[in-house]
Amino acid sequence: MSKLSKFVVCGSGMMGAAIAQVLATIEGSQVTILRSSNRGADPREKVRANMNQLVEKGVIEASYVDEVVGRIGIAFEDEEVKDGELFIECVPEVMELKQDLFARLEKTVATTAIFCTNTSVMSPTEIAAKCEHKERVCGTHFWNPGYLIPLVEVVKTEYTSDEVIDTVMQVMKEAGKQPCLCKKDVPGFIANRMQHALWREAIAIVNDGIADAETVDLACKTSFGLRLPYLPPLVNSDMVGTQLTWNIHSYVLEHLADNHEPSPIVKDMIDKGELGFRAEPDENGIYHGFMDYTKEQIDEINSGLNEYLIKMLYDK
Repeated sequence: MSKLSKFVVCGSGMMGAAIAQVLATIEGSQVTILRSSNRGADPREKVRANMNQLVEKGVIEASYVDEVVGRIGIAFEDEEVKDGELFIECVPEVMELKQDLFARLEKTVATTAIFCTNTSVMSPTEIAAKCEHKERVCGTHFWNPGYLIPLVEVVKTEYTSDEVIDTVMQVMKEAGKQPCLCKKDVPGFIANRMQHALWREAIAIVNDGIADAETVDLACKTSFGLRLPYLPPLVNSDMVGTQLTWNIHSYVLEHLADNHEPSPIVKDMIDKGELGFRAEPDENGIYHGFMDYTKEQIDEINSGLNEYLIKMLYDK
């Protein structure tokens, strides 16, 4: 397995900049962000802003920012990235757009180039449909914020070779990420399946009048949510014993939400314009969703997430 050093990120949005930043932390790497146009801010400035937050918290030295940003270049034409060894696309979630991008690039780059998709919901197998070398395509789902969340789900398609999977897993480790192999291309991959199973039950509790939204979130934050980083589900099951797991599940599973459609309460909220942080504020400046928020509360939650993650990951 040869060591890769020439990386191309297709897309210059929030995730594209974060992924370029992550890859540029690999010693000796050359990272190119392939953009469709020069409209909008230079994504390297977003990288610099991300890293400056880490400087302010004492996680990294200021000199390291220039070193990492200096490894990132910008390109606008496929020909400019023909020597790329590993490509990660983070273009909008439009199937044809992703398929056409890989099929187009495949005609320009080496037949050994690896194509990765950062999609969070679409099938990497389907994204590879127009490629000749389908064995060179896999999923690499980074979680937002991409430069802080350790997990990258490496998703094996029906065609992906073991060599490609091994290479991508190694690259992610070199970039300081925690790659997790998803052996089957299934909707939601690994972590989103678990996350939305939790969301489904939380929403059902509100929909069925068992508790209000604020109580549901409070219960999560002050119980199992606290211990999840140390005691994840399957270790927890082993801790209490598989017999107890069986006994509890034999009683409770039939009572849990198992709807295969979104909860009616969510559709009702959408119809009322209660879109959470993305809602239009009412005449009193309040944003309505499952709960009500002021603009100040929304700003605090948005900015506080990175602060919380840095504290959790770096104790800074």
